[in-house]
Amino acid sequence: MSISDRVIAIIAEQAVLEPSDVSPESTLEDLGIDSLGLVESIFAIEEEFDISIPFNANEPTQSDFDISNVAAIIAGIEKLVAEKV
Repeated sequence: MSISDRVIAIIAEQAVLEPSDVSPESTLEDLGIDSLGLVESIFAIEEEFDISIPFNANEPTQSDFDISNVAAIIAGIEKLVAEKV
């Protein structure tokens, strides 16, 4: 399973959707994920990939980690995983 597939599966689980319902262009708002769901998604992704996401839940717009849509989240995670190796 690719990084993209794993991230989509985690996001879909948080949104109570099927992975096929989550597209790269989807925003978290489109998927019905609120701030609590976002934090839970971040924790699940960190655990899945053994990474630390530089995200400030209190100031999401001040973060270096782009959460504008699913594709941006996947790109950020791929970068963090690559840096970990």
